Amino acid sequence: MTNWRHVRTERLWLDAPTVADVADLHGMHADPESWVQFPPGRHADRLMSEQMVVIGDRQWASYGLGYWSVRDREGGSVVGRGGCAVPLDRTWWNLYYRFDTAVQGRGYAAEMARTAIEAAHDVSPDRPVLAVLLEHNEPSRRTAERVGLRQVWRGRDVGNPDPAAIRLVYVDREPGPELMAEISRHCEPPGAS
Repeated sequence: MTNWRHVRTERLWLDAPTVADVADLHGMHADPESWVQFPPGRHADRLMSEQMVVIGDRQWASYGLGYWSVRDREGGSVVGRGGCAVPLDRTWWNLYYRFDTAVQGRGYAAEMARTAIEAAHDVSPDRPVLAVLLEHNEPSRRTAERVGLRQVWRGRDVGNPDPAAIRLVYVDREPGPELMAEISRHCEPPGAS
């Protein structure tokens, strides 16, 4: 198994986040423009970004993989966050990508996501990779499809303040009945079906 804490792609430096990354990560996660698709996800204060790094540290320690701080030049500022991590009480890898608005549209999310999927397959190949996103988030949908994931679930986004919001689930493989049951259990509102 490869050590995935520090990875170099064609254009990106992917590193397990450190406390030194918090200011850049917070700037990106607190920016309302970065959260146009889901405003409630915006970080209201720096503590949220600090906690994100601490939780990420636990992911790396527990699973050998987590979300990276992404840079587009060696030693540069953090321009994105993404990778694969195992959500609490789930059996899958969650593929996540968020980039500073200044670098969106450059294909960085897909470049990072391909590496994240490769890493997830190396670390725990039996664990499926899922991307869970909002239907109206076209850039996120295009990224999931560009890296080879396919949609397997569509339904109401439980807990979203917008009652009309629709959640989509994309996966890297043909989902078996157990995975579909788990996706439904975690994505459908209680009493649905």
